[in-house]
Amino acid sequence: MSGMYLAYDYPLLSVFWSILWFFLWIMWFILLFRVVVDIIRDDDLSGWAKTGWLVFAILLPFLGVFVYVVARGKNMGRREAAQARAQQQALDSYIRETAKGGSTSSVDELARLSEIRARGDISDEEFRRAKEQVLTRH
Repeated sequence: MSGMYLAYDYPLLSVFWSILWFFLWIMWFILLFRVVVDIIRDDDLSGWAKTGWLVFAILLPFLGVFVYVVARGKNMGRREAAQARAQQQALDSYIRETAKGGSTSSVDELARLSEIRARGDISDEEFRRAKEQVLTRH
């Protein structure tokens, strides 16, 4: 039983150090991922410059990422904010177009109701009430 390692044999300070190292590794991978995405997304860099930065960041990851952050880190946030604004504008534009195109005229609604009645899905009485609602709404 001398080889058994119990939880209370692991000092509290070691637990804190282990947790610290774990979160530092997570932060490192997040930073590495953001740098790689920024390199690929940057329109100001040529293809050769992107390749050079990617090779540098992959072959010498710590040095490559830190040099990239020092050299181009100030604009990383600006590029990300500009990209987020562009996405938001595209979403707003899509929503406006969808909302504008989604409104149907009373003629379209009456035609749709007529098709439903012709298929036999609604009775003549239901068609008449729906038609009245469409005409009073528009």
